[in-house]
Amino acid sequence: MGLPLEQSPPRRYTISEYLAYEQQSQEKHEYRDGWIVAMAGGTYNHGVIAANVLREVGNALKGKPCRAADSTVRVRIPRTPLYTYPDITVVCGEPQFDPNDTSGQTLINPRVIVEVLSPSTEAYDRGEKFSRYRQLESLEEYVLVSQDAPGVETFIRQKDGGWLLMPYAGIEATARIRCLGIELPLSEIYANVTFPAPPAQAEEQKK
Repeated sequence: MGLPLEQSPPRRYTISEYLAYEQQSQEKHEYRDGWIVAMAGGTYNHGVIAANVLREVGNALKGKPCRAADSTVRVRIPRTPLYTYPDITVVCGEPQFDPNDTSGQTLINPRVIVEVLSPSTEAYDRGEKFSRYRQLESLEEYVLVSQDAPGVETFIRQKDGGWLLMPYAGIEATARIRCLGIELPLSEIYANVTFPAPPAQAEEQKK
């Protein structure tokens, strides 16, 4: 029997309770400072874009000592703590796993994390979540991929601890993940993706 998430009053859970709950759950949840939070489901476009990015990154990493994993792999930020499921995680060298998680599902040394933005999660991905990701000493690049228009933003860790933003916009652009030495054509990232019509155009189509 899983842990009841609806409690009166609500309570915080230990990491061990969270990991036990996740092993039984058919849905994915984040663990934020003791709270178990259900992760929002993605749209069709979100799923296609994430799959395209995973394919392109995986192909570009052939022959390199790095591997890309999908959103079934969990990442732990230890100091907060946060357990979450990035859309794509890249590890270089030997993967290191959270000693609290005997299932071997939780990485603690990602070099690159990619999130496909959604209306319901964009503020979190850009704000609090990125702030927590920055606590990972292994993380060298954070990549945000737009869902509504062809655009990619890469945030690159600098030696002084700052982060450099490199934006790429337009279907003809090619994004670079510098720490991996790879390029991602946006035409491939957005292959088979139909974008929603702009509001003005959508109104015109209704007439």
